[in-house]
Amino acid sequence: MSKILSLKMRDDIYQETETITQKTHVARNAYINAAVAFYNKLKKRVLLKKELAQESQVVRDNSMEVLKVFEAFEDEISGR
Repeated sequence: MSKILSLKMRDDIYQETETITQKTHVARNAYINAAVAFYNKLKKRVLLKKELAQESQVVRDNSMEVLKVFEAFEDEISGR
């Protein structure tokens, strides 16, 4: 299903889009759809990278806490 929308585009971007779509024989609508789909993928990857970095930091912090507990336990067992 498709949605109809109104789009304001800067003149320079519009002219460049028109030139490319004419040279490549691609409909403007298909070209814009492909461009938005590509940009959405790019932004999803950026968001995922940010989310993974945050989660990695949480796991790292948690791992350091566990390591300290184990070290304290080993010290206690060995009588240090």
